[in-house]
Amino acid sequence: MKRQRDNETKRLLDSFQRTATATLGHHRHDWMNDLQILYGYIQLGKHDKLVHCVERIKERMNIESSISKLGIPSLVFYLQSFREVNRSIHLDVEIEEGLQLSGLLDAGQAEELTEAIMDTVRAFQFAGRSSWGEVLVLRMSIFTENQEIVVMFEQEGDYGNAEILRQRIEETVQGKRVRAEQTEPLQASFELRIPC
Repeated sequence: MKRQRDNETKRLLDSFQRTATATLGHHRHDWMNDLQILYGYIQLGKHDKLVHCVERIKERMNIESSISKLGIPSLVFYLQSFREVNRSIHLDVEIEEGLQLSGLLDAGQAEELTEAIMDTVRAFQFAGRSSWGEVLVLRMSIFTENQEIVVMFEQEGDYGNAEILRQRIEETVQGKRVRAEQTEPLQASFELRIPC
């Protein structure tokens, strides 16, 4: 029994390390691409394009910084490694300035919210698309409102069966302190809410 647990722990650790290594490699690759683009604009004397490129890099850095400051390690890791693990969804993340969830939620709430976010993204991945060949674009905003943490999901473009999506999202929050609300009837937009 102990040996089986040890093997399972080792497999999980190996999986985590592979994902972390791949995520770091992906981030390094993105930074190298940005530097090459900047260098190319400098060499070509296209100074007007430099400003736009630097602004895009700055925006990405701000998003990554906001994610890392959320204070829930499992959620931070999930969001930072998302592109490496999920290629069928493009997740745009927006976070209220200065938001630190670790100071607003206890450990149990943080775990429930993280699970609900992951399950909601998975629900969009499998029920929120109209065609399996497309990359789904999903906007996720995290903010506070009326003594609650709100995580809003809005899908861009065509979406699949909104009713099945609603059912799956409602199933993800059953038994949790997180509640799900559809913000627009018959559309792929939902909020997760948890008191803080």
